[in-house]
Amino acid sequence: MNKFPPIILASKSPRRQELLKLMDLDFRIVLKEVDESYPDNLMPEEIAVYIAQKKAAAFDEIVGNEVVLTADTIVSIDGHILGKPETEEHAIEMLQLLSGKVHQVITGVCLFYKHQYHSFYDVSDVTFRTLTADEITNYVTKYKPMDKAGSYGIQEWVGVTGIVKINGSYTNVVGLPTEKLHQALVRL
Repeated sequence: MNKFPPIILASKSPRRQELLKLMDLDFRIVLKEVDESYPDNLMPEEIAVYIAQKKAAAFDEIVGNEVVLTADTIVSIDGHILGKPETEEHAIEMLQLLSGKVHQVITGVCLFYKHQYHSFYDVSDVTFRTLTADEITNYVTKYKPMDKAGSYGIQEWVGVTGIVKINGSYTNVVGLPTEKLHQALVRL
């Protein structure tokens, strides 16, 4: 078993916390407010990495042997970026857009270690079956996916009943590509 430096997870996401626990990693959570805006000219992959690096830059005072782990997950369909919904109506609109189509889930990850940034991303193609208007409304009303890019969680009802195919990493769709993260930690 690899022994990694202590990890600071800069995320309040319970899904990312659970994934790190499943990886048998020791970590503590430290949160900082970061503006998640980005330049308009970036590609979806670049946006996810840009925001993850922006989050890591908030920890520039970290010294010693700790690794700051930041991540940002976005959903992209037909060139449009779907972030976190602002209202329930916005969440319903996003899910209607995703219904019956393939979209990309992109997670950018940044490891800030010994004053250096180590960044990467992963992309998974996700296919939804056609969802009915009632299914979408009921999901949004019950699960309140306001903290999720694209307005859904793969581990929730709409994910387990609506996703018919994933091409790529499942954990990436959850919010952290653990396979690539493990390899990046080994390289550190």
